[in-house]
Amino acid sequence: MAQHFLLSSAARTLSLVQVMRMGDQEAEIAFRAVRWPETKGEPICPSCGSVKCSDRRTPKGVARWRCRDCLHTFSVTSGTIFANAKKPLRVYLAAIAIFTNEVKGKSMLALSRDLGCQYKTAFVLAHKMREAMATEMRGRMIGGEGKEAEIDGGYFGGYVKPANFRENRRDRRYAKNQSGKRRVVVIVRERNGKSLPAVFRTEAEGLNFIRSRVNRGTTIYADEAASWNDLHSRFEMFRINHQEAYSDGTACTNGAESFFSRMRRAEIGHHHHIAGPYLVRFAQEASWREDNRRLSTGEQITRVATLAMKARPSVDFCGYWQRSKVS
Repeated sequence: MAQHFLLSSAARTLSLVQVMRMGDQEAEIAFRAVRWPETKGEPICPSCGSVKCSDRRTPKGVARWRCRDCLHTFSVTSGTIFANAKKPLRVYLAAIAIFTNEVKGKSMLALSRDLGCQYKTAFVLAHKMREAMATEMRGRMIGGEGKEAEIDGGYFGGYVKPANFRENRRDRRYAKNQSGKRRVVVIVRERNGKSLPAVFRTEAEGLNFIRSRVNRGTTIYADEAASWNDLHSRFEMFRINHQEAYSDGTACTNGAESFFSRMRRAEIGHHHHIAGPYLVRFAQEASWREDNRRLSTGEQITRVATLAMKARPSVDFCGYWQRSKVS
């Protein structure tokens, strides 16, 4: 029997040990290579785009450059999601490696212990990496003529553990017994392709999202939920009743269920609570991990680092703890 790719040495091309053996100069070269690939790591002014830059390193050796045309001073992280970075670049590269190499997600408390930093620092850093991952999904369209996609919805967050005694149990289907924080993650996953998640209060609220992000001509597979009935007028659909079977030989939503399995393991085993305004970021992280699961560790780390260097300063977490912005 052939060995599974994820168990092979080809899947392990870059480890945390290799990253931590890097010096600060090697980490700088790695970030420069993904920030400015068009000039092979030579700095480009983020203000005016000039390549005429002089080296203005600090007395401690921290990389700084000054543009000779507009006199703007910048670093390798200026204008990126890691803007105003205060830690050495090697620490950020290690954070990316630790975060990316986790299969189901990384606890922010565990990340703070690994990096030897405050929980607040790890919290913001992890969310910035999730935000960078999400840039891959911006404007993404799913399917097309002759292609197939699966849709499904799963509820996350706001979980209240039932009482052990029958007389104390509460029926969570009634609004009076709900916390109001539980939301549904709607996933659209193209077979042998990419996925796209979104968060709504109910599955029915996700119909417009599906119509706008799934191309015409796509064959859609869904479960028996009445929420998807209105999609029959726009797409060719096959339905599977999960009370009877997981698959009938033609229709199934196993790809969507695989996404939910990964996300639910992350919620139960790592994060424990992912409700509220952050739920969409966790869903986007799980989607990215599903889409890139067949890449080697080195390719995944490089891709996340590249996305972080290409992303603009964080929308949600720039100045978050200073309360200048609230997610």
